[in-house]
Amino acid sequence: MDMDSIVSLCKRRGFLFQSSEIYGGLQGFWDYGPLGVELKRNVKEAWWRDMVSCHDDMNTLDGAPSPYAMEGLDCTIIMHPQVWKCSGHYDLFHDFMVDCKETKKRYRHDQLNGRWVEAKDKKIFVTAPAGDDELEVMTKRALKFYNLRNKNIDDLKWDGDSTCLTEIEDLSVVLGPDAKQLGTLTEPREFNLMFKTFVGALSGEEGAAYLRPETAQGIFVNFKNVLDSTRHRLPLGIAQIGKSFRNEITPRNFTFRSREFEQMEIEFFCHPDKSRDWYQFWRDRRLKWYHDLGISGDNLIMREHTPEEAAHYSTGTADIEYAFPFMAEGEYGELEGIAHRGNFDLRSHMEGKLDENSDTLEVQLGEDGKPKWKGSGKDLSYRDDLTNEKYIPHVIEPSAGADRAALAFLCEAYTEDEQPDDKGKMQTRTVMKLHPRLAPIKAAVFPLVKKDGMPEVAKDVYLKLKKDFKVFYDEKGAVGRRYRRQDEAGTPYCITVDGQTLDDQTVTIRDRDTLEQVRVKIDEVSSIVKERVEG
Repeated sequence: MDMDSIVSLCKRRGFLFQSSEIYGGLQGFWDYGPLGVELKRNVKEAWWRDMVSCHDDMNTLDGAPSPYAMEGLDCTIIMHPQVWKCSGHYDLFHDFMVDCKETKKRYRHDQLNGRWVEAKDKKIFVTAPAGDDELEVMTKRALKFYNLRNKNIDDLKWDGDSTCLTEIEDLSVVLGPDAKQLGTLTEPREFNLMFKTFVGALSGEEGAAYLRPETAQGIFVNFKNVLDSTRHRLPLGIAQIGKSFRNEITPRNFTFRSREFEQMEIEFFCHPDKSRDWYQFWRDRRLKWYHDLGISGDNLIMREHTPEEAAHYSTGTADIEYAFPFMAEGEYGELEGIAHRGNFDLRSHMEGKLDENSDTLEVQLGEDGKPKWKGSGKDLSYRDDLTNEKYIPHVIEPSAGADRAALAFLCEAYTEDEQPDDKGKMQTRTVMKLHPRLAPIKAAVFPLVKKDGMPEVAKDVYLKLKKDFKVFYDEKGAVGRRYRRQDEAGTPYCITVDGQTLDDQTVTIRDRDTLEQVRVKIDEVSSIVKERVEG
C-alpha cells in the first residue's frame, strides 16, 4: 500500500483537498470534498449510533444485568479561560521547539532525529525530520556538508544508530535539518499549543480566550447539568463530537496531524471501585468497533502507555494504533486513546489547579494573595439516591479522532487487483473496499445504454433509492468505465437497467468486492440494498 497513491486518489475522486489550495494552501488544514464529507459523516454517525443512541450493552459489573445511560452534548468551541487554567492546559499543554537561526524555520524538539558522523577529522551530529527516509536524508546532507561526492560515501564514518535530538546536550555540533552551518539551532523552549483569540471589542489580555484543544472539558463542566436534567444514575456516559484546535509546530502525514480536527469523545462517569473494570470494558469495546467496520486485525494494535508518556491526569491509558502506510515498517500511529482519568477533572473544576507532582489539589496564589487558578466552587460530586453514598466519580475517556478514523478506513480500503476491461484486456483496478455503512455512496444506478427507454427506468429507480441512501446516477460512457469510477469511490453496489429490465422489471445488482451480479425485481432493490448496508 503506497501513501502517494492514496493521496492521489483522494484528490482525484474528491475525498480530500488542501485547504485554500488556489492560494498555495495552508499547512495543517484540510477540506473534505463531496465523497470525503460523506465518508466522515458516516464515520461519525456509525460512532454515535453504536456508542450512544443504539448502545445495547448491559452493565454486569455489579452482578445482575442493568442498563447504563448514554447522553450527548454539543458544547461551544470557545469557553471561559478559567476552564483551561484549572484543567491544566494553560500550564502543561505544550511542546518543546527549536528554531534555526540560519533558515528561520521551527521544529519540534522531539521530532528531529540524527546520527553522529565523522569525516575529514570533524565529527558532527547531522539531523533530519523523523520519517521513513531520514537515514537517506542524513547521508545526503552529510556528503554536502563535507563537500564529498557519492563515490566518496565510504569516507563517512557513522557512529551509532539514529538518535532523537532530545538526547544531545551540545547543540554547537548539530547540523540543523535545512542548515549549511553547525550550531544554528536554539535551545528548546516551550510552545503552548492552544490557539489564542479575543472575545468582544477588547483586544488586550482581559478579552483573551482560547479555541478548545479538546472537547472533553465541555463535558466535565456540564456534568452536573446533564445529571440534574436527565435524572440518570451512575454509571453514565456523556458523548460529544466536535472540532478542536491545536497549533501543531510541524503538522504532517496528510490529515494524521492537523491543526484543526474533529473528535468523537465519551466521558464515562462511574464509581471509583468499578473504574478499572470499566476501563477494560471500554478498551475492548472500542477495539471491536474498528474490527467490525473492516480494519484488519493485523493492522490494529492496543498499546498500553508507559508511566513516562502518560498524561498528567491519567492513572492508565491505552492507545488503539493503526499501521498507517506513512509509518516505518513495524510501527503504528495513534488512532484512539482510552484513558482512565480518575477524578482529576471534576476535582480541578471544583477546587482549583491540581499540583502535577502530587495527588492533592492546591490553590496557587497570585501576587495579590488571592487564588490564581481558582476552581468554580461548585459541588460536582455525586450522591447515590439508593445508598446515599457521596463520591466524586471516576472517568473513563474513549477519545477518537474522526479525521484519523476516516484516514485509517481509507488506507485500509485501498486495494488494487487485475480485472478485464470492456474489451477483455486485463487492467489494474483500483477499488476502495469501504464497509457499506461507511461508503460515501451506497449505490450507483446505470442505464446500460442511453436509449430504448432505459434512462427513464433507471432515473425512476434512482429517485426511489435516493429517499433512503446517498445514490449516484451515471449514464455517460461505457458501463465498464462507470463501474471502475464507482469502484474508486468505494460504492458497494451498482444497479444496471438493461434490455431485460423492460421485459420483466428486473435489474442487476453488482457487488463491488466479489464482482458477482444477480438479477432482482425493481420493487425489491431498496430493501436488498438496505439489508446489505446495515447487515
